[in-house]
Amino acid sequence: MLNISHNQLNKKVSLKEYNAFKKVFVTKHNRYFNRFLGVFALILVIILFLPWTQNVSGNGYVTTLTPDQRPQTIQSPIPGRIEKWYVKEGDFVTKGDTILFISEIKTEYQDPRLVERTNQQRDAKRRSVLSYQEKIKVLENQVSALTKERSLKLSQVENKLKQSRLKVKSDSIDFKAASTNLNIAQKQYDRTVLLEIEGLKSVADVETKRLKLQETEAKLISQENKLLSSKNLVVNAQLEISRVMAEYSNKIAKSRSDRFTAESNQFEAEAQVSKLDNQSSSYKIRNAMYYITAPQNGYINKAIKGGLGETFKAGEKLVGIMPANYDLAVETYVDPIDLPLMHIGESVRIQFDGWPAIFFSGWPNASFGTYAGKVVAIETFISNNGKFRILIAPDIDSSPWPKNVRVGSGAYTIALLDNVSIWYELWRQLNGFPPNYYIPNNNISSKKK
Repeated sequence: MLNISHNQLNKKVSLKEYNAFKKVFVTKHNRYFNRFLGVFALILVIILFLPWTQNVSGNGYVTTLTPDQRPQTIQSPIPGRIEKWYVKEGDFVTKGDTILFISEIKTEYQDPRLVERTNQQRDAKRRSVLSYQEKIKVLENQVSALTKERSLKLSQVENKLKQSRLKVKSDSIDFKAASTNLNIAQKQYDRTVLLEIEGLKSVADVETKRLKLQETEAKLISQENKLLSSKNLVVNAQLEISRVMAEYSNKIAKSRSDRFTAESNQFEAEAQVSKLDNQSSSYKIRNAMYYITAPQNGYINKAIKGGLGETFKAGEKLVGIMPANYDLAVETYVDPIDLPLMHIGESVRIQFDGWPAIFFSGWPNASFGTYAGKVVAIETFISNNGKFRILIAPDIDSSPWPKNVRVGSGAYTIALLDNVSIWYELWRQLNGFPPNYYIPNNNISSKKK
């Protein structure tokens, strides 16, 4: 009540006799409350100096330690149509077991005797290669024969040329002798004419000398004709040599050209043989692809393509398989600001979905229901979610992970860092500072026991 009246009842009336006054104005509980506050403040101060383990938390999921142990899908490298299933979802398959059979949908591969006919074409081309090889040998022999024949022919024509030159030489000597005889006959005729003028020789003698002179001139002309004929024979022999050289050069060149053509055809046939060999091997490998087999031991999770007669493209997912043997790991993500605090071999506590746990982030020794792990890989490139991926494997020195944990289950990870006081951790959190940066000795966590 407000004391605004000049007639104050509390000064005239004693309230101590009333039970309500005794309950309201008692002061005993104040002493208890003050003691409680003092003890609480002392405990709070003590708690502020207790050790606190800094940590980096992250959300992830259970995976496998190596890529070949993770769930995978089986694809067909060729397009096809589903003809028969040999398994059902949940079945266990071993490596090499047939999962389904597919058939061909491309028209160029639908011939059931495609490999056989391709091999026949290859064998025919191989026989063609042998024929070209024999033809090349025949042409080589022909070139050798023509070369020898040209040598013999040239020897024959060269001998004829030598004979013609010798005949020219002989005719030249005869022509020179005839020329000398003509000069002698001319001188004799001139002397006879002079003596006939002086009356020492008769006219008959002059006529005789004139006749002899004319005969000598005729012989000179005849010898000159023989000499020119001999020279013409030399020219003809030289022309014959040129003709023989040109004729046999053309024949040899034609034989060599035919040989080169045969070699080119042989190489082309050999290339076609190799191509057909390659096609035959490819067709055999393609025929083996009609049976989709298990790449490793595992369980059939899901048939992505179901039914019969359903077509698919090359590389499409057909069925999912989970490997039977795998080593569990946890894949988690941390913020970029926390990445420098993560090191290979860092200790991590893991809480799996479905396994209840009581966890104190600052006091890992007092936690219950969490499992130990070690950092084995840190991604050096940021992921699509803006964080860095970290792979955690089980700690062999600690208790094993639950056996019923499945790949794909959720996991909450807490990486244990440096030990600090609680007051320092509160001060860091209030100021928004990151945890203490440190480098553990020998790549081991700095946590000390």
